[in-house]
Amino acid sequence: MKCWICSRSARGFGHSDTRYAPTDPRHYPIDWVFCSRRCQEAFHTLYGSWRAVREGDIDRKEVLMIDPSEIEQASMRKCLRAFGEAGSAIGFDKPLGQYTEAEALHVVDAIVTCYTEAMVEHHEATKYPPVRGMAPTPDPLAVPFADMASEAPWEEATR
Repeated sequence: MKCWICSRSARGFGHSDTRYAPTDPRHYPIDWVFCSRRCQEAFHTLYGSWRAVREGDIDRKEVLMIDPSEIEQASMRKCLRAFGEAGSAIGFDKPLGQYTEAEALHVVDAIVTCYTEAMVEHHEATKYPPVRGMAPTPDPLAVPFADMASEAPWEEATR
């Protein structure tokens, strides 16, 4: 099973529904599993806020978001290219409010797909600890536009 937060392989962290006994017909198995304590705590923070808003315990209409980590921010920066490509396919002169549903979904799909792939790529790259005596591999998310120099014609004019 995959982690509910980051889609990595789950590693023994989970959530048990202890409201009802296993023999009670209202009891059902919950498949909320997580790869780490950090993901589990993030999920329960968001879930707790959602329940408090839903039950009216808090006088808010929105659920709080947790602050993104450096990895998540780097993944967001990596999505700028996908956003630009989707926007250029639609046309930059068209205001966002005039996008059709299909155009808006195209932009959202491009960004979400790129973000998910960047997070999975980072987690796969850091899944194993570095080997002692070997130089660490560079973080692929550290410089998101490093491979863009060949695609930037305006850069060549200034050289």
